[in-house]
Amino acid sequence: MKKYLLLLLFISQFGFSATITNIPPPNFKHYLMDFDDCDACGCSASGGGMGFSSMLDKNFVGVRYFNQSYSSRDGIFKNSPWIDENFNTVQLWARIPVFKNFQISALVPYHFHNRELSTGRQTIEGLGDITVLGLYTVYQTKKDSTVFTHMLQAGAGVKAPTGKYNSAASTGSVNPSFQVGTGSWDYLLAAEYVIKKQDLGFNAMLNYAFKTENDQHYQFGNQLNYAGTFFYVVEREKFTLVPQVGLAGETYATNKQYGEDIPDTKGDILFSKVGLEAGSGKFSVGLNAMLPISQNLTGGRVEANYRWSVNLNYSL
Repeated sequence: MKKYLLLLLFISQFGFSATITNIPPPNFKHYLMDFDDCDACGCSASGGGMGFSSMLDKNFVGVRYFNQSYSSRDGIFKNSPWIDENFNTVQLWARIPVFKNFQISALVPYHFHNRELSTGRQTIEGLGDITVLGLYTVYQTKKDSTVFTHMLQAGAGVKAPTGKYNSAASTGSVNPSFQVGTGSWDYLLAAEYVIKKQDLGFNAMLNYAFKTENDQHYQFGNQLNYAGTFFYVVEREKFTLVPQVGLAGETYATNKQYGEDIPDTKGDILFSKVGLEAGSGKFSVGLNAMLPISQNLTGGRVEANYRWSVNLNYSL
């Protein structure tokens, strides 16, 4: 119950925070792309399922902070005590057009994580893995359609091993994702579909990350991400609000070391998600929160508590 009260508090406080100046109508061609590469807990997280682009800004640069809270066993035994883990990321992000119907999105994260072990507090921080993703608009109907408008985008990208991976950081832990980077080159495929009628719309997303082995012979499992989100546009003369609600899921394959499967490293999780984005003039702010509905991470030895993010963007 405390989780849901906290979630409602985030949204209610944010709903009264929009400033008032002129703003153009939102461009839903660039509606939310839920890209996530969090390796179960955020060790190279680019969004933690929070989204890959702004729903109010066609092209933008911005900064985003997001937090992920987990509980995990402090040891490999069933009676090992539970500890708290917090994954924090400050991220520079941008979406820039290259030519007609093609855009490049980029994420540059900086992580600072902490957890409370039985032997004391452990912290790590540093530059994370930089992600670049190209998206092409495969199909789009006219914006003035009297029935429904449709948009389909597809693309591919790469995540570079700019974040440090330290195998010693995971020694004795059931959570191998307590890292600032994976140490591997990973490759991404993504697709997004948006259908909209007047002020109401629905976004469906699917992406897949192919993970490779790093130089310490560790390989995180491939990752599937999917989401469905309803949104509604509230337009006024000087500002625009876009509330949203939906579901997001993640599935992780088994991790490997020296080519051998590591037991209890695969998993899946389903989240509920709510959010609100507000725009005024060249600036927009956004808030998103996620709570788990069902989960099975690392054989039940890691549990997600919640995720939330806040961002500030400047429209180009």
